[in-house]
Amino acid sequence: MWVHNYCLIHQIVRLERYLFNVVTKKLTPEQITKLNIDPTSLPKHVSVIMDGNGRWAQERSLPRTDGHLQGEEALFKCVEAAIELNIPWLTAYGFSTENWKRPKEEVRFLINFNKETIRKRRDQLHERNVRIQFIGRENWRIPKSLLKDMDQARNLTKNNTGLTFTVAFNYGGRAELVDAIRSMLENKQDPAKITEKQISNHLYNPEMPDPDLVIRTSGEQRLSNFLIWQSAYSEFLFLNEMWPDFNKKSFHQAIREYQSRARRFGDL
Repeated sequence: MWVHNYCLIHQIVRLERYLFNVVTKKLTPEQITKLNIDPTSLPKHVSVIMDGNGRWAQERSLPRTDGHLQGEEALFKCVEAAIELNIPWLTAYGFSTENWKRPKEEVRFLINFNKETIRKRRDQLHERNVRIQFIGRENWRIPKSLLKDMDQARNLTKNNTGLTFTVAFNYGGRAELVDAIRSMLENKQDPAKITEKQISNHLYNPEMPDPDLVIRTSGEQRLSNFLIWQSAYSEFLFLNEMWPDFNKKSFHQAIREYQSRARRFGDL
């Protein structure tokens, strides 16, 4: 049974990679409306906490690594959906500063997995006019080969004008705030004159708008140190489905839920 499930998962992954090679096109407003989505009130920035890969695999008597493999496919379904709906920004929580506490074998797999994913998807995303960015601490903990791949992906796609796809890697919201404060101190900022805008300008990517919608899968209902400064007024959507089961329909439903809410930003 395990061998059958393992082979089936890999066949599905190969098929989905083939389908992703078909260039994704933006939907027209009429096509978006047919999805029961209002094309005039789409979020500018959607962020996702991709939770449940390991549990998804364990429920199917598969190794945890297969959950991450299928989770990659779910992520790029999410990317496709964002491109089709003409959403400008999508940010995914790829690897947190806390993930280093996981078993060494899994950390090693995740590092290599992210490296292979960047190499494999970089050109595909470039063809779709996607700009690839990364946020997080790019320090000694990350292998030089992975840092090089990240730089190449950034440089290759830096002039693209479509979706900005950001991967939060070796990222922690508290670490980001610590680094922002350190940066301000290095620039000899007057503490009495520090504003929220100045803090935002010293975050990893000051250009990135605050997320309108934060999606988390697997039934957990917390931010887990993800974009804690930027998500002060975000809408949160916590889904019971595991991340590998997330697909375009899930994304569309998330957008419909977002559009059903009244955003007041402290006003009446």
